[in-house]
Amino acid sequence: MYRVILHLDMDAFFASVEQRDRPELKGLPVIVGSPSNQRGVVCAASYEARRFGVRSAMPSRVAGRLCPGGVFLRPRMERYREESDAIMRLVSEAGPVIQKVSVDEAYMDFTEECGTGAVDADDALLRALPLARTLQQRIRDSRGLTASIGIASNKLLAKMGSDFRKPAGLTLIPERDKVQFLRAFPVRALHGVGEVTEKALQSAGLNTVGNVQDHTGDLRALVGSWGPTLRRFAFGEDDRPLELGDEVRSISSENTFRQDTEDRTILRECLKEQAADIAERMTRRGMSAQTVQVKVRYGDFSTLTRQISMEEPMDQARDIYRLGCWLLAQHRLVHRPLRLLGLGVSGLRDGRERQMNFRW
Repeated sequence: MYRVILHLDMDAFFASVEQRDRPELKGLPVIVGSPSNQRGVVCAASYEARRFGVRSAMPSRVAGRLCPGGVFLRPRMERYREESDAIMRLVSEAGPVIQKVSVDEAYMDFTEECGTGAVDADDALLRALPLARTLQQRIRDSRGLTASIGIASNKLLAKMGSDFRKPAGLTLIPERDKVQFLRAFPVRALHGVGEVTEKALQSAGLNTVGNVQDHTGDLRALVGSWGPTLRRFAFGEDDRPLELGDEVRSISSENTFRQDTEDRTILRECLKEQAADIAERMTRRGMSAQTVQVKVRYGDFSTLTRQISMEEPMDQARDIYRLGCWLLAQHRLVHRPLRLLGLGVSGLRDGRERQMNFRW
């Protein structure tokens, strides 16, 4: 039976919900996050705001300078979760096996519906086109929002397909064309390629997926034991199954100090090390995260946690560190010496799943 995987990704989800709920914001550069005159960060940005260079995890003051006409709105996470539940119900009604990845995206396995009796792999994929179009239209009619969908034989390609023509895009990647389709992409677009791996590949002149495809040497010399997997991904081969468990996935790092401390230099260095460790572990798993959380424990063992969620996931240590510092300052958590400081991420996504547009 031929495998048929769809990836659905809502377009600029947080900002689009705000524009739908407040029609006067349609077409305006909407920035979800703290106001530009306050210390804070951007949680999400509409496509109109992204044209000015605004992105998630950016300080709000920087976003205000880049986009002076931006409309800043406080995030309404409960509203976005309610909307996500309604959308995922529509997805479930389509009948596939589903892996919900986050509030605004999901993988769907239509192998049973489309692969049975297909002449070949591409015939199976073509059978999914009307199903995808119907789902997009149902979301538009029922929720007043747009979604982009990628159709392919595996998760890696389906995700890249949904990113390819945003917003409201629908991209089918035939098996016969997948190797050529991938050639022009930067190596960073491949699942599991983070900053360190990208630099290692670029140092050898491997800047695009096509360069990796043409490389005759052993990739293990550049990226270690992950080399064979990277080569398979470069040729569009991916046998990862959908993950159907409901457990909350997270990665964290904690430090208990020998002596309680409120020394900002020590705490910042601790957060930097934790952010680097978390980013490295995410990269090894080919993951990115939507939520950053800090945890503090005081000398009397009382413990507090605070978190912030982005619409666009992150995998960079500098972004995780910046948000960790902001959470400590915003909630005034270092008002007395700390016994323990922890940093963590959750809302983990499969791969480097930024909202990108891969037109060339």
